[in-house]
Amino acid sequence: MVRVNAVLNVLAFVILVLAGLMVIPWCVSLYVDDGVSESYFQSIGLTLLFGYIFWRYTRRRVNDPELQVRDGFLLAALTWAVSPVFACLPFMFYLPELSFVDAYFEAVSGLTTTGATVLSDLDKLPYSINFWRCFMNWFGGMGVVVLSIAILPLLGVGGSQAFKAETPGPMKDDKLTPRIAQTAKGLWSVYSVITIACLIAYLFVGMPLDDAILHAFSTMGLGGFSSHDSSFGYFNSPAMEAVCVFFMLLAGINFATHFLVITRRTIKPYIVDREAHAFWLLMMFSIFIVTYFLWRERVYPDWITAFRYAAFNVVSIATTTGFATTDYNLWPAFAPVWMLFLCCFATAAGSTGGGIKMVRAQLLVKQSYGELRRLVHPRAQIVVKLNGRPVGTSGLYSILAFVLLYGATIIVCTMLMLFSGADVVTGFTAVIACINSTGPGLNQVGPSTTYAVLNDFQTCVCSAAMLLGRLELFTIFVVFSPDFWRR
Repeated sequence: MVRVNAVLNVLAFVILVLAGLMVIPWCVSLYVDDGVSESYFQSIGLTLLFGYIFWRYTRRRVNDPELQVRDGFLLAALTWAVSPVFACLPFMFYLPELSFVDAYFEAVSGLTTTGATVLSDLDKLPYSINFWRCFMNWFGGMGVVVLSIAILPLLGVGGSQAFKAETPGPMKDDKLTPRIAQTAKGLWSVYSVITIACLIAYLFVGMPLDDAILHAFSTMGLGGFSSHDSSFGYFNSPAMEAVCVFFMLLAGINFATHFLVITRRTIKPYIVDREAHAFWLLMMFSIFIVTYFLWRERVYPDWITAFRYAAFNVVSIATTTGFATTDYNLWPAFAPVWMLFLCCFATAAGSTGGGIKMVRAQLLVKQSYGELRRLVHPRAQIVVKLNGRPVGTSGLYSILAFVLLYGATIIVCTMLMLFSGADVVTGFTAVIACINSTGPGLNQVGPSTTYAVLNDFQTCVCSAAMLLGRLELFTIFVVFSPDFWRR
């Protein structure tokens, strides 16, 4: 049976952590004196008050603070659904004309690292507002729950249930360290170090400090929020684009691999990580084919220019970042559709990207090939392996169920978008972009427009798609199953 009070007690701590994170943009606002400090003060006060009252109320009703398996799923689902309610408060206080639906959408987009926005005139927004948006991309990338586990050891061993429920990818039982809190701290340390390296690289190629901070957050979180309406195209700098591509490719592979490389002081983990190999090879192939296509269709006058725009935008969309240097919505259909296709599976499990993850795609391909071989050799014992280790049938069934649920969710959400009046391209690509945490879609929600064109119902559908995609469907759907609440 789910112990609701224990879950709600930990959720209260997560809300208090969120209030603490809000102090950072508040200090930024005070430092730059952009007139938003009062909005942050009110937001922090309300969040602290609610979190503290909630914690005191539930603490008296908790006998055993240890989280069980079901508790972890409920905690993850509630954390990602409730956190945006408080994270959107600065937007609502500073922009009173912004509805709760749109403010919640913006916060969900930031925390899930989707990067879709309903805001315009980003260049004119106060710096601390853009800072909060991009900062949400950063800490949402590794996960609010993982952050809480890293800094709140009181979760103890039971914290592993929340960690597994929130961590993306099918291989959630592989431990990097004996204690789950130590694992979370290690991943956050690696994540922070690479983020600092990204910031320094941006400064080295000439990006201003204020922009470098924001875009380092969004790059490593693969979130795609920017402080400019023209996104990364604002800088018009091949050097900055090259730095961004490099760090997006780093963030697109498993951070556990980075952790092993740093702790063992060897690049061997990169060499043996087959998922990373598939990701990098797919990126190189896609950049080449889109470059050739744009050059052949005379979208750009020469190969070098075609390569520059293809490389950045292909990597950005495939890694579910969502930065753009041009309106690729105007490119011939093959290129943007191929890019959106890539965002469905290109990034690795354990990365900050979205989608079904490369490891699932690899295993599905191997399973399909195995079935073809079995037709030719009916008595053959064919074992599907990953990195040299056999994958059990239960794991394969889980992946098949996930992909089926993934496809069904896309169909249902798309039909809801069409039912509410969206055209087919806008509705379908908005769902694809949201469920895969990519951000921009095509047509009315392309890279040069915002999601403000959607009505409230459509915005709610997209918010739900972002949450479902960030928690990889099962974590949320299992909470609504009758068996989940039975003893």
